[in-house]
Amino acid sequence: MSDASFDSQLRENEAEFGDYFALLKPRVMTLVVFTAFVGLLAAPVAVHPFVGFCAILFIAVGGGASGALNMWYDADIDAVMKRTAKRPIPAGRVAPEEALAIGLTLSVFACVFLGLATNWLAAGLLAFTIFFYAVIYTMWLKRATPQNIVIGGAAGAFPPMIGWAAATGDISTASVLMFCLTFLWTPPHFWALALFVRMDYDNATVPMLTVTHGRRATRTHILAYTVLLAAFAIGLGFTQVGGPIYLATALVLNALFLRGAWAIWRRDEATCEADNFKAEKSFFKLSLVYLFAHFGAILVEAGLDRMGAW
Repeated sequence: MSDASFDSQLRENEAEFGDYFALLKPRVMTLVVFTAFVGLLAAPVAVHPFVGFCAILFIAVGGGASGALNMWYDADIDAVMKRTAKRPIPAGRVAPEEALAIGLTLSVFACVFLGLATNWLAAGLLAFTIFFYAVIYTMWLKRATPQNIVIGGAAGAFPPMIGWAAATGDISTASVLMFCLTFLWTPPHFWALALFVRMDYDNATVPMLTVTHGRRATRTHILAYTVLLAAFAIGLGFTQVGGPIYLATALVLNALFLRGAWAIWRRDEATCEADNFKAEKSFFKLSLVYLFAHFGAILVEAGLDRMGAW
């Protein structure tokens, strides 16, 4: 190999800012920031704008830290899965020890400064969330049980509770139900994805429900969790963060979600193969809108309440 080609290869594998940012899972961080922001704004306690900005910033950093720790530990399975093979670590642009150092440093930074900026209940919830996602889910449950997504979903469900706690210093029925909304949404969202990318999980030997119990059982689980989700989502409308806009949104979206889950449950594998999992992909796309729309409706309700419209 010539010096020129060797230097070219080094430059190709050299990490850039975007690679380090990708370690923080920015798409997941978007959901974390948004739901935490809604929890903060929906709380019945006014927060100074600067304190609120700091709270959301540190929650976002904590969420990014979780992503970096997850990528560090999962680099081996990321390398064999088509949709994750180009991530910074398996692609060779970021060393595993770098990702670990970034994840640990940002974790401590986020929790300490969130505690100083708001209160230690919020900081404690953030610390537990990082620990739960990085250790309980990533290092243990993800590779140990087909219920990995169910239990692991708790990590992504904490941000609205953390936002609420940052504003109020406590936990309420409304914040717990916001947690449940995300927690119960996670399984049907990811299982729908698993139905049409099953080979990725087969190749990585991750015990996703589609791998351990098959697609028929997965369809039944999607329907069951969607029914539970609908009950909690609509119930949230009768708490202090609900209202007519949220209830209208919840009723429409949950009717569509239930219809989609029912359609998935009724399908057989021959039909799915014939239309390239059209219903499953449609349900997955709806699930992306579902959560943002619910929390968006809560945000609108909070804004109208602050303006004295209700």
